[in-house]
Order: sequence, then structure tokens, then C-alpha cells
Amino acid sequence: MSRFAENPEDAPHFLGHRERLKTRFRDQGGDAMADYELLELILFQAVPRRDTKPLAKALIARFGTFSDVLAAPEARLVEVPGIGPSVATHLKLVHAAATRYARGAVRQRPLLGSWSAVIDYCRAAMAYEEKEKFRILFLDRKNVLIADEVQQVGTVDHTPVYPREVMKRALELSATAIVLVHNHPSGDPTPSRADIDMTKTIVEIAQPLGIAVHDHIIVGRQGHASFRALKLI
Repeated sequence: MSRFAENPEDAPHFLGHRERLKTRFRDQGGDAMADYELLELILFQAVPRRDTKPLAKALIARFGTFSDVLAAPEARLVEVPGIGPSVATHLKLVHAAATRYARGAVRQRPLLGSWSAVIDYCRAAMAYEEKEKFRILFLDRKNVLIADEVQQVGTVDHTPVYPREVMKRALELSATAIVLVHNHPSGDPTPSRADIDMTKTIVEIAQPLGIAVHDHIIVGRQGHASFRALKLI
């Protein structure tokens, strides 16, 4: 028996807070909780003997939102006082688990029938990256995902894309359709002139090869943009 059980008045004040927060989560779910409260719950496992509310609030203050915290690089997380390497690794593990969960929702089923899951996955995987990444989802004749690959990693505002290399990889995988995806670290998903021109070139090369370009999705902290919805494809 712990000394806290024998002498409840000796227990740290945050233990009661933790139990109340856990109970509220069990009764009401995550949607009823503020970002910092959900973050507190995650930090309970990594920080067992301290009050995690100040840490959670400091992380939100530094990075902005719950999603921003999980997506932040470990090197930036440990800049926050009280966040050591083990806590930063724990947060990155949660982020990896969330991304893996979102990816599972788009596998083994026609992508065009679960488009919201595709968007959720793309945002989870890329929206908070600090460098531009160009990703391709390769699909078979039934529009089921064959492969999901990051083709290029660029700078904060540019990623080099080589349309012929895109088509070469699609042919290697026997893909009959592709979805292009990239992120804008600025947060604004609005397509640039370069984005539009590059997409047009890929579509022109793909057509005679019998490969459909279903969409080009740009994701950012402020949302996403679909070339198909914008009638740019």
C-alpha cells in the first residue's frame, strides 16, 4: 500500500486532477475536452510524477494547436522547458500512431469512395511539415491504393517535381491512376502558378499512357485545396 493511500492528505494535488480528467474523458470523450486537456492526458504516461497542466499549456502556447504540438519536430519540442527527450519521443509516437490510423482508413478500399478519409490522412501526414514534400498515391483499376510514396522533399517553399519520373514510377507499379499530394508549410493551401503548371504537365504526359490523374491535393494548417474541386484538372 502506498503512503498516499494511508495518508491521502500527503498526495500531490495533481493526482486528484488527473483522476477527474480521466473520468471526464471516459464519460464525455475527447470532443468535450480543450486541446490542452487532451494533451495533459497524453502527457500523464510520459510524466508520471508532475503536474502536466503547465506543460500542456506551454506546448499549446508555443506551437498553437494540439495538432501543431504533435507534428512539431523533436528538436523544437525539447526547447520547451520541462520537455525532455523522452517526453518529446512520446509525443512523436502519438503522432505516428495517429498518422498510421489515418493511413489504415484509406487502404484496401476504393479511394474515390472514401475521399474524406484520404483528406484526413494527407493532412495528418503532411499538413504540419516544415518543408515541402511531394507525395503520390498510386491506384489500381479499382482505385484501390497500391503504394503511397513521398517522391521529393524540398525547402520551405519549393519542391522539385519531375513529371517523367512520376510517370516512370506509375508504370513500374502498374498503376492506372494517381493522386498527387503536397503541402504548403506557410499554412495556406492555395495553388501557386508553379503548382498549376506542374500539374498540367503531369496530366498531359499521363493521358497517352492511360494513367488518370484523379486530383492534386494541397494541404496546410489552414485546410486543403483540391485541383479537381477548383476545376484545375
